[in-house]
Amino acid sequence: MRIADMNWMQVEERVRRDDRCVLPIGSVEQHAYLSLCVDMILSEKVAVDAAAPLGVPVYPAVPFGITPYFADFPGTVSLRVSTYIALIEDILESLYRGGFRRVVIVNGHGGNGPVMGLLQEWMGRRRDARVKFHEWWKSPRTWEKVMQIDPAASHASWMENFPWTRIAGIEMPKAKKPPVDMAAMRLSNPAEVRVLIGDGNYHGLYERPDADMQALWNVAVEETRGIIERDWP
Repeated sequence: MRIADMNWMQVEERVRRDDRCVLPIGSVEQHAYLSLCVDMILSEKVAVDAAAPLGVPVYPAVPFGITPYFADFPGTVSLRVSTYIALIEDILESLYRGGFRRVVIVNGHGGNGPVMGLLQEWMGRRRDARVKFHEWWKSPRTWEKVMQIDPAASHASWMENFPWTRIAGIEMPKAKKPPVDMAAMRLSNPAEVRVLIGDGNYHGLYERPDADMQALWNVAVEETRGIIERDWP
C-alpha cells in the first residue's frame, strides 16, 4: 500500500504487527525520448505493485539522485554524493523513529550506488534494524528476462520503455542504436558525454511490443515481492 493512503494512526498500528516498509529511490535525468523521471517512476511502481498483496507500506520515491554525467542535458537534476548520503540517512532515521525496523530500498538508478556504504554504517549504529538494497532492473531473474527478450538493452533503450514512462505524442526511432563507447564516456565531462551519446540511449532498440514489456514487468514485480517478503534475519 502507498503510505500516501495512510494516516499516522494507521502507521502506528501497522508497525506493531509488521515493521517492514519500502523506500523507492530514483533520479531525474535524461532518458532520450522517455520521461526524465523514468527511474523514479519505475522504482516506485515496481515497489507498489510488489508490496500490494503484502500490505507493506511504500513511501513516495525519492526523486533526485546522483547523475553528474548527464548535467548538460536540460531537465536533469543531480545531487552531490554528500548531499544524497545525508538525505538517505535522515530518511532512515525518520523511518526508525516511526517504528520501522526492516526497510527495503528499491533503487531505480545505477548512480545511487554510493548509498550502499551508508547502509552498512547505519546498521552498525542501529543494531536492531535491517536494510535491503534492491536494484530491481538488474536483479538476477529480471536481468535474465531482459537478456531473453533482447540482449541489446541499456539506459533509455527499450528496456525502460513502458506505457508508464512514455511521453504522449512522442514517436520512437525505429532503428537500433549502435553501442556507445562506454570507456570513453567514463572519462568524459558532461559536455563531452552529451556529444558522445547524442539522444541519450546507450544502445539497442528504442521500443519493443507491449507484450514483451509486460512479461518483463511481471518478473520484476515478482522478484521484488520476494525481496520484501522473505529472507529477513
